[in-house]
Amino acid sequence: MNSTPATTAPPVDTSGNVITRLWRHEESRSVIIQIVTMVVLFALLALAARNVAINLEAIGKEFSFDFLWSTAAYDITFSPFIEYTSRDTHMRAMWVGIGNTLLVAVCGIILASILGFLMGVMRLSKNWLVSRIVYCVIEFTRNVPVLLHILLIHGVIVTTLPPPKQAIPLGEHFFISNRGFFVPAPVFEEGFWLVVMAFIAAIVAIVFFKRWAKKVQDATGKIYPVFWISLGLLVGFTGLMFLLTGMPLSWDFPVLKGFNYKGGMALRPEFLALWLALSYYTASFIAEIVRGGIISVSHGQTEAARALGLRQNRVLQLVVVPQALRVIIPPLASQYLNLTKNSSLAIAIGYMDVVATIGGISLMQTGKEMETMSIVIVIYLIFSLTISAIMNWFNRRMKLVAR
Repeated sequence: MNSTPATTAPPVDTSGNVITRLWRHEESRSVIIQIVTMVVLFALLALAARNVAINLEAIGKEFSFDFLWSTAAYDITFSPFIEYTSRDTHMRAMWVGIGNTLLVAVCGIILASILGFLMGVMRLSKNWLVSRIVYCVIEFTRNVPVLLHILLIHGVIVTTLPPPKQAIPLGEHFFISNRGFFVPAPVFEEGFWLVVMAFIAAIVAIVFFKRWAKKVQDATGKIYPVFWISLGLLVGFTGLMFLLTGMPLSWDFPVLKGFNYKGGMALRPEFLALWLALSYYTASFIAEIVRGGIISVSHGQTEAARALGLRQNRVLQLVVVPQALRVIIPPLASQYLNLTKNSSLAIAIGYMDVVATIGGISLMQTGKEMETMSIVIVIYLIFSLTISAIMNWFNRRMKLVAR
């Protein structure tokens, strides 16, 4: 009868004292190094904080955020989300700046993604002229500092567009001038929150329906028209609630009064310049990322798709892009972060973002350098961590899953 040999435990090092044995053990040594590193780091931070406190005390200042509740006493010309006057507090001015920063970042990310993808695909076009033109645009844009692009676009808008009295009409209720782009503003009436709830409920129902349809397809092979059913559910349910609540939405149209337009919503030249400049500047980097992602897809994949009779646009949509996204997404997150942080250059053209409000005028009025800069740093840190978390989640969704 064969007996299974017993496994012998690795010899235990009993030489030396306890600290020596822990240091010789690889995992214990790693933990010790990390603990010592964190202790040194926190000690340096405590030393820096103590030094700051001593210096502030020496010049008669105290580290306090009480200034946030004092009157700001300065105007903000562009505040689409929060009503603001010069009699409001620095805290409210900060929230206006945060809203303006988020508006530029979100709009810039959307437009940069669209332009970057289109230019990336056009860069690989078989049409030599199209490919060369896009190449020249990308290289010119990438090799000029983004601040110069912002100043250029702002100068073009302010100097070439006509004044409000000679504004260029774009339709019946849309006007563009050197003071901005004037568009109708929505007025949400009583009961509109029910329409918003219906919209959210429709999105939740679409998510569950898509999961159910995928399970049915995997089990039986039956394919449902998910897109059209989802679109019908979103538009139909939301539209029905909109009608049942008496259409609680009206519009405030811009009207020329005196030397400027009143009513509606005005997209200021500062916002337009910052948005457009950051968008096409970031899009030039995204285009190269998209080009590299498409090139990384094996040529055999496209040949196999064409052999099945797929047209070029369907090959790109169904075969190339889904595989290229796994290469595109990680560096794409870095470009979104760069766009958000580059929005801090808005102060150069007078756009009132978080740097211009709490980190600019509020700083100069209150003399609270440490407090205001700490707030700005924390806000941009939150923005960056949020974007990174979203892109990491999207990257996990797109990665290959082993079956």
